[in-house]
Amino acid sequence: MSDRIWDGVRERVAALGRANSSIFGMQGHRFELEPVLSPGEVAELEAQIGTSLPADYRAFLLEVGAGGAGPSYGLFPVRRVDGRWRWDGDGADLTELGRLAEPFPARGPDRELLTALRAEEPDEDEFDDEDEFDLVYEAWDERYTAVWWSDDLTAGAAAICHLGCAMRQWLVITGPHGGRIWSDDRVDGAEMTPLLDSSGAPVTFTRWYLNWLDEAERLTSPEREPAT
Repeated sequence: MSDRIWDGVRERVAALGRANSSIFGMQGHRFELEPVLSPGEVAELEAQIGTSLPADYRAFLLEVGAGGAGPSYGLFPVRRVDGRWRWDGDGADLTELGRLAEPFPARGPDRELLTALRAEEPDEDEFDDEDEFDLVYEAWDERYTAVWWSDDLTAGAAAICHLGCAMRQWLVITGPHGGRIWSDDRVDGAEMTPLLDSSGAPVTFTRWYLNWLDEAERLTSPEREPAT
């Protein structure tokens, strides 16, 4: 891939804003990009998280912007808050900043434990007292949630985008899957999975962002066919 892959991208995004494009999610970012980060700021971010960022994402921060316009409701911006760097957005706080240097596990939750917990789910019909049922169910739900939403499943990855309804996408930072995008639909009971293209290949950050930009331009072009 060319070292100049991000050339002109910031200008293309600005042009979409001037064209009053109304693609999905634009109300969240309005085709506005944050300022770029300096090499020193990116180095400081990497020092704080204890690992290097994927090369293409690092270049994006330096050449395009720290976040803003992007797929769905936008790319979570990287910001320094009280002297520490973090991703900022709806669900960005799911990112365990202190665990980004750990290799991303690329696995689902403990299925045997989940199966056992599901078998233990309290049945309201077996309780005479509603308040007692609520207490028992709350305790069970806390144990189940701890497994399903375990931080162990997202170590080494950063939440960078939300699609609405608590569905999000993550950028893998470290490990063999570094630089790839994973989809997180756990809110709908589905495990996290790698985002794949039409040929079944994993989608990198670069392809994820440029695919969105290409599609936004196609939908905004005056030559596009009207919807039927």
